[in-house]
Amino acid sequence: MKVCRLDDIVPETGVAALVGGEQVAVFLVDEKIYAIGNRDPFSGANVLSRGIVGDLNGELVVASPVYKQHFSLLTGRCIEDPSVRVPVYRAAVEGADIQILKTGESPCRT
Repeated sequence: MKVCRLDDIVPETGVAALVGGEQVAVFLVDEKIYAIGNRDPFSGANVLSRGIVGDLNGELVVASPVYKQHFSLLTGRCIEDPSVRVPVYRAAVEGADIQILKTGESPCRT
């Protein structure tokens, strides 16, 4: 599903997109796209797309703007509490568009 254009995201930041009724946080970091659930499981707020992206002990993470927990952009795992995770979505760039892919789905050709 196309969610936005690549140039809609400022490098090293994120945006929120609605995918199948779920909010997804989409990030552009080092010219790569990452997508995780936008809902912070600790506060219940849909804010992860507004978090600060960085490297924490070699792991690419986003810090929640609410309580500052860090979530891996690769696995969705919370660094401070590994029993907590957010969903991770497959993302692809097709031309100038960013797509969020369901399991088993291939990027569409336009």
